[in-house]
Amino acid sequence: MRVGLVGVGRIGARHAAILAAHPEVSEVLVTDTAPEAAHALADSLGLTFVASSQVLVAERPDALVIASPTPTHAALVRAAITAGIPVFCEKPVAATLEGTIDLARLERETGAFVQVGFQRRFDPGYRRARELVRSGGLGRLHTIRGNTFDPEPPPAAYLRGSGGIFRDCSVHDFDILRFVTGSEAEWVLAAGSAHGDPVFAEVGDVSSATTLVALDVGAVATLSAARHNAAGYDVRMELAGESGTVCVGLDDATPLASAEEGVPWPAEAPHHLFLDRFATAYAAEIAGFIDLASQPGASSPCSLADALAATRLAEAATRSCQEERVVRLEEVPGA
Repeated sequence: MRVGLVGVGRIGARHAAILAAHPEVSEVLVTDTAPEAAHALADSLGLTFVASSQVLVAERPDALVIASPTPTHAALVRAAITAGIPVFCEKPVAATLEGTIDLARLERETGAFVQVGFQRRFDPGYRRARELVRSGGLGRLHTIRGNTFDPEPPPAAYLRGSGGIFRDCSVHDFDILRFVTGSEAEWVLAAGSAHGDPVFAEVGDVSSATTLVALDVGAVATLSAARHNAAGYDVRMELAGESGTVCVGLDDATPLASAEEGVPWPAEAPHHLFLDRFATAYAAEIAGFIDLASQPGASSPCSLADALAATRLAEAATRSCQEERVVRLEEVPGA
């Protein structure tokens, strides 16, 4: 199987290594707007350098992985769909809600295979939690808590083009909430504050935020995000039901200290990077993509329709925070 890869940054380089080691992948064609970086990666892993993304798509690989900067995603996804190439794309698939809607419509109209890179869907803990919820092991859910806390803020240049904390950070929590619970949101109420680096206020963003999400099953989720959590990279999800409670992301490396005397926590060095915390998930999602891309008519484990659902939640939360009100999901356009 010949697989194309566009983008060799942090995530792209990780995907390249996974693809290079996959037994079903015979050749990996790589390109990047920084050709020297693509050349260096190709040389180090025994991959094939290609001059541009246009040349790569014209090569008609059996599958395409997109890990390039966000502004390039929509055009590359559209080009792959038009060429009939199964495509994996890191989130977001488009820079705007409208662009995401257009791609979701194209996916529905063409029946194209598109997998979006919400890697938490492949994390063993989240998948076990999903099984517990779906099997009734927790009983009726009444409370869900989730958080994504980054150890340090991203660069100012990144923040200026990120779309804000809800679209860039909390969108992962919105997606995994739907995946684990199998439920849809009815309304959201979000609030946040800009503290620390003045760049957050300068770009009209917040550095920490919390979103209440009312689900159609009657449960309420509280999802928090923070750009600067010096204790470490902390991503968790708690699901409480009438028959039990489970927590995803609670292990010896969780950057969480106990105030109780004699309780050692964390027992190991805390997680620092998302690539480390979700190493298993990143490998599993690419392996899953390679497996499904070769199966005609396969269903995507994270479709453009799924990406649109998470994007609509992020849009609703952004509006709620800015306008200081409850936003119902029907207020946000969909496909």
